[in-house]
Amino acid sequence: MQSLITKETIRHLAKLARLELTTAEEEKILADLSKILAYFEELRALDTSAVVPMTGGTHLKDAFRDDEPLETNRGEGVDIFPESESGLLKIPPVFEP
Repeated sequence: MQSLITKETIRHLAKLARLELTTAEEEKILADLSKILAYFEELRALDTSAVVPMTGGTHLKDAFRDDEPLETNRGEGVDIFPESESGLLKIPPVFEP
């Protein structure tokens, strides 16, 4: 059986990923990917005609609540904060320029 992946493919993928691979690493990746692709070929040969397709893998439902506007008390506590500006709390800079 002809391999679906070649050294040239490995080199091309390594270039795209900006990886520098040694010859030994190329050989190992080529062997590993060839085994993975061979396994997928085995799976492709299985008869799955009687298997019902899954969509999502679970029957659980998301439990979201409706968005409801909340009243805020923006501005409370500004008068007791050491510094404020335009109704907002003013703090010292975190990062110095």
